[in-house]
Amino acid sequence: MSALESFLDSFDEEPGYLNWPAFGPLSPTVLEESRADAQLLASGRASGIALVSAHRDEARRALGDLLTVPAEEISLQPSTTYGLMHALFGLTGTVLVSSAEYPALPVTARRAGEARGRLHVRDFAPSDGMLRPETVREALTDDIDAVLVSLVDYRTGYTVDLSALREVIGDRLLIVDAVQAVGVVDADYAAADVLCGNGYKWLRAGYGTGFVRFSPAARERIEPVLAGFAGLEGELGAGEFGAPRAGADAFAVTGTDSLAAGRLAVAASELVDAGIAAVAAEVADRARHVMALADRYQIPVLTPRNAHSGIVALEPDPADAGPLAAALANHGVTATARGGVVRVGAHAGTGADTLQLLGDALAEVAARRTVLAPPTVVALES
Repeated sequence: MSALESFLDSFDEEPGYLNWPAFGPLSPTVLEESRADAQLLASGRASGIALVSAHRDEARRALGDLLTVPAEEISLQPSTTYGLMHALFGLTGTVLVSSAEYPALPVTARRAGEARGRLHVRDFAPSDGMLRPETVREALTDDIDAVLVSLVDYRTGYTVDLSALREVIGDRLLIVDAVQAVGVVDADYAAADVLCGNGYKWLRAGYGTGFVRFSPAARERIEPVLAGFAGLEGELGAGEFGAPRAGADAFAVTGTDSLAAGRLAVAASELVDAGIAAVAAEVADRARHVMALADRYQIPVLTPRNAHSGIVALEPDPADAGPLAAALANHGVTATARGGVVRVGAHAGTGADTLQLLGDALAEVAARRTVLAPPTVVALES
């Protein structure tokens, strides 16, 4: 069995689970690692504690392989937003951000500006809410120092071309929220100067598994203002503050959660072994299957057909919205409904049984629509 086949076979969540953009059920390997590490810590033995503590460096190496960046450029954080906070609170200048982004991006940028007075936020609103490279080009001005963007739009699944965006913005800093991308999108992650993510969605690593990558250019222009004692050189109790540590270690606040690091290390390693390009292709195939089902039963799809991840946003007609939500629940399909849009997320291991349940739910909506349609009146000739 190949590494990809083994990865695909590892999905054992309940049939009908299509809510990966919200939370990824733990992989069996992650669950096994978590249990083993907990037992080591429970023993109180120095050797066991040291083995669990080593997961910090293991996670950084695995993420470096996954993102194709040096491990020393990666800092483990409790969440994606912690990474964004380090980047934006330490940045001086003007940052461009779409008002349609996930709130963590514009809110963190504004909080950083208000707190230090060194960051100015330039909002703009793409006409369709999707931040395409050409849309960014039109919004750029000479005074913009950084661009803040989600690699995958949390609402629609639209996936931006990082390489094209890098070319458009030039030497400005590119700060990327990749929480909906890492593990299922084959992208040029190294094109981002700051890349923030988390393992609790598509990586199947559970909560507390955030991380952020700082490129050399980012470390030159971003101060580690939110870092704690763990981000400083020197020994504790020396009586004076040392300089910031080298690399991404400068952005450490305190000691690493080694249990979370262990889960993240094995999850990232699984993806590296399976091959991110192969996994991304499987995810895209499942998403196309979801789109085909929606087309068959005449449920409009908001997600772009040529630039998507595993997220498919269904935008039913108002008359279908209630019946669709009920049908999904009745058929055991787990998805996210928000603002009239149903967000469906399929992973590489999403099986035919789950897609069948989704198809049955959509068929029920279509059947109801047909039954309730007004009868056609045919005028008789006199």
